[in-house]
Amino acid sequence: MPQPNPLKAARYLRAVHLPAQLPPDEGFEVAVAGRSNAGKSSALNALCGDGKLARTSKTPGRTQQLVFFEVAAQRHLVDLPGYGYAEVPEALRRHWRGLIDRYLRERAALCALLLVMDIRHPLREFDRLMLDYALARGLAVRVLLTKADKLPRGRQAQSLREVQAALAGSGVAVQLFSALRGLGLEPARGFLAEQLRLGGADADSARAVEQ
Repeated sequence: MPQPNPLKAARYLRAVHLPAQLPPDEGFEVAVAGRSNAGKSSALNALCGDGKLARTSKTPGRTQQLVFFEVAAQRHLVDLPGYGYAEVPEALRRHWRGLIDRYLRERAALCALLLVMDIRHPLREFDRLMLDYALARGLAVRVLLTKADKLPRGRQAQSLREVQAALAGSGVAVQLFSALRGLGLEPARGFLAEQLRLGGADADSARAVEQ
């Protein structure tokens, strides 16, 4: 029987373009990051059970600000701009990098990172950079290998093993995920609920890795 969704109350709070626009630095936040077109918005929508929560687009780089979703009082999911493909002026790219760098380095409420990678193209340069940021700060990290439905089961398992091996000893959990088929929803939700200190979070589910 499916478990109650601890993220179902998530709602759009604000989009942040400047540090002064950030909400008060209180409570708990999980940043959601990923390369453009890795399925980050689709993953957020599936996890929260709301297909319209985060805007999805066939155009890579659609998320162009830090977008805050409030799950409960002082409990936020923070959708970071997708990196890699956005066709924007270099000055805006530099602004994003500075804003994200400051947020990741200085935000006291930030407690975890959910890193979204297309299972067909994992551990690219910017994925590793985000991992370095998170591990340097001691954040809890979970990797979603998205679009798992694009590969046969044998290839899914192979990719999962390869990424787990590459991150062995780092403490980073890795799981398969498909927003389209609902694969991996429960362990990912459990991780987010635990990190956001939501009542009734299932710690066992949070630690489980989708096989």
